Amino acid sequence: MDARNRSGPPSSSFQVCRPSLFSRQPPRVLIVDASPPWWSETGTTLCEALDNFLTLACSLDGPCRLPLLSLYALSRQHECLLPFVQVRGNLARLRSCVEELRSIPGEGCVRAPRGELLKQAVLDSLQQFKQYTRHTTTPNQANNNGSVEVTVVTSQPGRGVVRQLEAGLKDTDLVSLRRLLVVHVSTAGRGETDCWGQDTPSPETAEETEASLMLGTEIDLQHVENSVIAMEMVLKAWLHDQGGKKEQLHLLLPPGLQGEITTPSHGQRASPVCVKCDMQERLLSPALLPLIPDLGVKTESTKDFLVSGKGLANQSPPPQRLRVIKTLRADGVCESVLYGLPLIIRPTTCWQMDWDEMERNHHLFHALCHTLRARDWFLLVRSEPIGSSSIGSGVCCHYLLQPSASLSLLLKPVANREMLLPCQLPVSNQDPPPDALTTIQSCVGQLEEESLFNPLSLRSNLYQHLRSRGLLSPPSYPYRPQQTARRDQPRPAVGPSTTPARQPRQQQQGRQFQGGNRRVRATVAPLPSAPPPSKMSRPTLTMTPDPRATATPLCSHDDDLLMML
Repeated sequence: MDARNRSGPPSSSFQVCRPSLFSRQPPRVLIVDASPPWWSETGTTLCEALDNFLTLACSLDGPCRLPLLSLYALSRQHECLLPFVQVRGNLARLRSCVEELRSIPGEGCVRAPRGELLKQAVLDSLQQFKQYTRHTTTPNQANNNGSVEVTVVTSQPGRGVVRQLEAGLKDTDLVSLRRLLVVHVSTAGRGETDCWGQDTPSPETAEETEASLMLGTEIDLQHVENSVIAMEMVLKAWLHDQGGKKEQLHLLLPPGLQGEITTPSHGQRASPVCVKCDMQERLLSPALLPLIPDLGVKTESTKDFLVSGKGLANQSPPPQRLRVIKTLRADGVCESVLYGLPLIIRPTTCWQMDWDEMERNHHLFHALCHTLRARDWFLLVRSEPIGSSSIGSGVCCHYLLQPSASLSLLLKPVANREMLLPCQLPVSNQDPPPDALTTIQSCVGQLEEESLFNPLSLRSNLYQHLRSRGLLSPPSYPYRPQQTARRDQPRPAVGPSTTPARQPRQQQQGRQFQGGNRRVRATVAPLPSAPPPSKMSRPTLTMTPDPRATATPLCSHDDDLLMML
């Protein structure tokens, strides 16, 4: 098709899951060709794959990857089994639609022309989308989701179905159609070499009219095998981000030593060589399924990895059980299916074990590491439930054990079938152009080469960032709320009617600090004032006549005591 007539961005644009993305996910229309005799062979496979996919899509957290879905079935006539509905939170309704699709009989004879039914289903879906957006969406949503993508799943010859659609839609307004994908499900003994249907033009006729059948949209053809996994991957492609209007990554290389790109002018530094890239997700993060904590056990710390069961508070959790199920060649493992933070596995040094048992266990661990390194193997392990029944949800997770020369194993979570996303990367057998190869080799040749990577030489300025944030945050003092409440209390007005002797001691001290230099008040709460000592009562003097005492010393002693009191 002519690239100038494509109405939407390329369908192969994939991006990393971030909250700012997935804002332009298009609504989806799935048209299933359930006509016999092919439906009897592909119906069970497609319905199972569709059931699995919708169960996953309805449970995903985070940004909405599949906003709207509509489903059509083509048998004796085209029928809308599911009008446009929101996918998230509608699992019961979506599963009932799948059961209705499963109940379509796979035997019989259909006399209606297939091309006409396909045309009517596509046009009906576009009209339904226009009505839905006119009545239910806001102007902003209409701008973001102004077009719809239609996927046709059929077992008829794929090229013939594409020509039928081109012939039937050539004079139709397809402004709201973003993309049209025909998925051909190959069955046993049938393929693209099948005979043409009664309403399918012959190859000669199709070649003669191919130049005039140019649509204003993009029609793609995809061949898949008749398996549940293959059909799941076709549907999971809807979960990728579809908003790629601009590149997502700029890879900056040092300026090359030759070429006009790296020739600086006077007083200017040479600009780096920029390689513009896109990014894509390889798998769905288990964090998007918060209701299933057992899927992909965390590996941020050993506490997250250990099994958490109900028991006494003073009891330690039981050890995690990993069942070794397979050996893998090290060169046959793709790094893109590994995720999470790794954990180091070492032979135990638990003091409760017997010394002989600990030594034997150490020897077994040493032999395991030696065997794996000698044969260049990895171990694939699976989590096992604890006890007779599983403590968690019953969902198992898988890990990869990589040997090391330091008598240790590296544990990494590995993706499973349910979380994998489709990834079709072309393999190029041709060499790059000489000028581009020379530029890149010149840029890479200026980089410093290290034979042994040392992460201690990398600094991220994390300490400085944390220090600046800690200094900018307001300090928390233990008595600050009390002082604030004390300041907010109204103070009594000082006037002629008030007596300074009756004012509290703290207020008198506060006025002393407010006057003069207006010093800053102390942030530490003052200690409570000690109560004033009680006034001593005057003792009663008793005059006992003493013949040995004279009157003058007695009067002198009595006057001194009165002065003291």
